[in-house]
Amino acid sequence: MSKKILIIDDDPDILDLLSLILVKGGYEVRTLSCGETVFDDIKDFQPDLVLMDVMLAGMDGRAICKSIKENHLTYFLPVILISGTHDLAKSLDLPGGPNDFVAKPFDIVYLLERIAMQLAA
Repeated sequence: MSKKILIIDDDPDILDLLSLILVKGGYEVRTLSCGETVFDDIKDFQPDLVLMDVMLAGMDGRAICKSIKENHLTYFLPVILISGTHDLAKSLDLPGGPNDFVAKPFDIVYLLERIAMQLAA
């Protein structure tokens, strides 16, 4: 059974690119263009990992990540944040912080390695 990844990004081109790459990599993917329904989508899709942009239209991916990590039903879910404007390496060890961070523009091989590492943990 393939691992499931929930991708959240407000850029449709990034969603398409990530979806294509991950589906070719053998993952089952669901995409969201905003984080407003993230908990409903997590409950419905039951992803093994969330891959999310920091800057979403009207929302902050860091706040969504913190909500996921502080919720007793989703705290265990690995979250990888991606950003072209924020360096989140220092936030990895903070409460409510992501499990990993990938800077944009990202190297596809590196991104796939980070995803595989989180799924293996």
